[in-house]
Amino acid sequence: MSALATAALAAGLLGGVHCVGMCGGIVATLALESRGPALARQLAYNSGRIGAYTGAGAVAGFAGSLAHAGGAWLTAQSAMFLAANASMILLGLYVAGWGRMMLTVEAAGRPVWRRIEPFARRMLPIDSTARALGAGIAWGWLPCGLVYSMLVLAAASGGAGQGALVMAAFGLGTLPNLLAAGVAAQRLAAIRRVPWVRRAAGLAIAALGIVGLARLPGLHDAVLAGWRCIA
Repeated sequence: MSALATAALAAGLLGGVHCVGMCGGIVATLALESRGPALARQLAYNSGRIGAYTGAGAVAGFAGSLAHAGGAWLTAQSAMFLAANASMILLGLYVAGWGRMMLTVEAAGRPVWRRIEPFARRMLPIDSTARALGAGIAWGWLPCGLVYSMLVLAAASGGAGQGALVMAAFGLGTLPNLLAAGVAAQRLAAIRRVPWVRRAAGLAIAALGIVGLARLPGLHDAVLAGWRCIA
């Protein structure tokens, strides 16, 4: 697994305190209110959600790779590398409760969500695994600063395949928290409000960005040596 995908996986795991807040309500509904096997619904929902992330990652990775065709790959790689790790630091501060810039980023995605939300509502009530899968695909586009930060990593990955891998790894990282939230939503919701839990998770995410920025001085030589992917 590439370094960027590994970082995305770690961010998904560490960002669970945020994910429970964003998606905890629907996974609790899957467990408590809809009919059929609860685990099957949870897996279907999360499969759809991770599938949406993976598709978005492929698009972001492809978009980032266009700079190579334009002959500005070195400059673009450096800029995207810087943006990706800076977004990780901002994300960490947001998860820790020390910054609100990600709320502005989330607001930028609301026009897209307004177009998708009617489809998401048609999936309710979630009374089958098919509806759970459809709900997951729709809710994967919910405006979320955590997801948007990972899309910056995907754009910096070097291509559609790498971008898809980054977002799939991120989605898998969020999976344990959201599966657990479906079983113990109230308990996890209480845990995510504990200040030290949020701060520890946020600082860990920010540390990933700081470590990435520490590699910036050597990026120029790495790209010239033939690295298309900055991971």
